[in-house]
Amino acid sequence: MKKSLIIAAAALAAATAKADEGMWTLYNLPQPVYEMMKAEGFTLPYADLYQSGNAIKNACVNFSGYCSGVVVSPNGLVLTNHHCGFEAIRSHSTVEHDYMLNGFYAKTYADELPNKDMFVSFMVEQKDVTQRLTDMGFYKLSLKQQEAFLDSVENAWSKEAKARDSTLRLELQPFYEGNAFYATTYRDFRDLRLVFTIPKSMGKFGGETDNWMWPRQTCDFSVFRIYANPETNGPAEYSERNVPYRPKSWARVSLDGYREGDFAMTIGYPGSTSRYLSSYGIREMRDAGNAPRAQVRGVKQQVMWRHMTADEGVRIKYDSKYARSSNYWKNSIGMNKCIDSIGLVKQKADYERAIRHYQDSTGYMKGKLDFDLMKRLYDKRLALRKALTLFRETFVGTNELADRSLKAANGKEVLGPKNRKRKQYILFDDDCKTWDLATDREVMGALLKNYREQADARWLPDFYKTIDSEFGGDCARYADYLYANSALMKSNSKIYINRKGYGKDYGVRMGIDLTDMLTQIMAPIRELRDSIDEQERYLCNVKLRMEQDRPHYSDANFTMRLSYGQVGGFTVGGKPSGYYTTAESIVEKMKRSGQVPDYLAEPEMLRLFSASDFGRYADKATGKMQLCFLTNNDITGGNSGSPMFDGKGRLIGLAFDGNWESLASDILFDSQLARCIGVDIRYVLYMMDKWGHADRLLEEMK
Repeated sequence: MKKSLIIAAAALAAATAKADEGMWTLYNLPQPVYEMMKAEGFTLPYADLYQSGNAIKNACVNFSGYCSGVVVSPNGLVLTNHHCGFEAIRSHSTVEHDYMLNGFYAKTYADELPNKDMFVSFMVEQKDVTQRLTDMGFYKLSLKQQEAFLDSVENAWSKEAKARDSTLRLELQPFYEGNAFYATTYRDFRDLRLVFTIPKSMGKFGGETDNWMWPRQTCDFSVFRIYANPETNGPAEYSERNVPYRPKSWARVSLDGYREGDFAMTIGYPGSTSRYLSSYGIREMRDAGNAPRAQVRGVKQQVMWRHMTADEGVRIKYDSKYARSSNYWKNSIGMNKCIDSIGLVKQKADYERAIRHYQDSTGYMKGKLDFDLMKRLYDKRLALRKALTLFRETFVGTNELADRSLKAANGKEVLGPKNRKRKQYILFDDDCKTWDLATDREVMGALLKNYREQADARWLPDFYKTIDSEFGGDCARYADYLYANSALMKSNSKIYINRKGYGKDYGVRMGIDLTDMLTQIMAPIRELRDSIDEQERYLCNVKLRMEQDRPHYSDANFTMRLSYGQVGGFTVGGKPSGYYTTAESIVEKMKRSGQVPDYLAEPEMLRLFSASDFGRYADKATGKMQLCFLTNNDITGGNSGSPMFDGKGRLIGLAFDGNWESLASDILFDSQLARCIGVDIRYVLYMMDKWGHADRLLEEMK
């Protein structure tokens, strides 16, 4: 598809409708969209979004590849969500120094805690390279050839970027379902240190009870600092010599608050949406993705929760694992309810009939987009994708034994000389700080049993025959035996892969069987993937052509996006939601903690929010201490930690969740009901001040 078509589709935004929906790339934000932003209350020049030295985008970061964040000081302080910093907080916690439970404040630079494998990325530049790739013959290649071609071009362009500046990296990514491609250049800082976090009782207040719900009172923030090379102020691996990073610009914090109808904007890294997806793709997402994912995670989480509530040490190890699992467990349940309640599959099918009529009447993409073929392809893949979801949710990243068995079977982490005269071996570290044997073993047994009950018999790995013949069909007994006897579970013990009997170890055998079964599931999926992706690309292409007079933005793909709209609530069943919560509401919930454990907080928190005077943190208009608020900004997973700006480009909050009614937004944005939930920056500062007494940080943030 030509670049001009995409630009034309977006450029006509102002001529049609109020375009609050949308995840817009900043470098080519259409002028009419900017004009609409101004009409709604945005006051900064166009250049201050992306181009100028003080552009807002310069303060917004990709946080560790899964969240968003914002730089808020001249010394590299970064705010993100508490749940984005969850693993870092957990990794530094012990029973003696439980930062997850009690919070943490580094009173000096020397006290700030380094974090392995964490980073922030600044977007330096983005540009459309569709025409360049087209001129190189990209769209004339087969789909298999295109994949290799893109890898080679990305590598070549990355080398060119690094030749100009060794601190840069480049990513080449598809937009508009592969109808366009953008090249994005980043600068990564890998020395990121934990500076401040509040107790989990507040950072995750409401827990799973309130997750994806409104009203909310969660104080979902944590504070990190970027460290840099002392000579260059550039990226550097962790070193005690490194110094706080000095950014050229950072976001200014506002205590002025907001009113209903005020302009609000988020800039962050939304992970993935599928709003161009066909009705067949949505059915597959519902039945083969969300439904089995929720079912398996429900089984796993029951076991984890029972062990976590019985032992503080286990809770520390599994807090982060449980939070990650439960978030998309609830998301999957909620999304499917939304899909069914609004009849989304039928809506999409009706819309596709209009596209088919347009295609028939114009001849556009005739012979390429074929709805009957698309249906046949998806019908073939549905059961396979369900099997793959069940397999991954059961055996990939769910317990230590399955992870080790897969690594062993696939030769990963093989150590020792590679000549035949010497033995090669696998060595698993004693990493019991991250998992608990009793919990892990019971999770494994429960998941093995559940997989047998949920999966078609043809997708059972061969070790189930061993479970039947030697363990009387008892999956728990089989798991107990593996944990007690497999060499894979003997930490710091060398397991020689070319020694006689290696493949007879039940744990190793399990990994071999799992690998064989995964290959059997994946092979037919791979055969169908390219054809389905091609049809979805054609569908997007025709949609854009048919609707040239409407705004179109690309689906999210974890690149920086801008979303704008207004502060405000929603109405369900004639009942207005309200658009902010207050200190009184969190006190009321805390008093119900006997009935709802997720509302339990320290007595100090109850005292802080029962205050009669909140000083400068109280809203000037309402006189209330406002905690969380709603906007109709368009967000999804990955936007967690995204800065929320007012019309003057000042920081007023951090996005951390959506409401229950927004759970289908990844495939259909409902401007009437979908809302972004943000933590008010005044709530953040109040906790840093009155609970943390973090005077040096408040002064640094001005």
